[in-house]
Amino acid sequence: MKISTFVTTLLSALMLATAVGCASTAKQESTGEYFDDSVLTTKVKAAVFNEPSLKTLEINVETYKGVVQLSGFVNSAADVQKAAAVARSVKGVSSVKNDLRIK
Repeated sequence: MKISTFVTTLLSALMLATAVGCASTAKQESTGEYFDDSVLTTKVKAAVFNEPSLKTLEINVETYKGVVQLSGFVNSAADVQKAAAVARSVKGVSSVKNDLRIK
């Protein structure tokens, strides 16, 4: 009987450790959040690339917990604003941090 109690306790502890290990913290994403952010990054990159006025490969996109950061270089101030607007239009983006610079 003591063995079954020990095994049950051990399994419960392992399940709890697994659940806590996958949870997010203020400075670290959970596995699900990481994949969600990867999908958002891909969608924003595609939207920026498909925008005719933003045909540049010098825009970098990073996402952390739904916040998209744009960095790199564009040709004009209008392009800076357009890139931010395109990124905001992607479903799932909570906010955009625009660090684009004009060449």
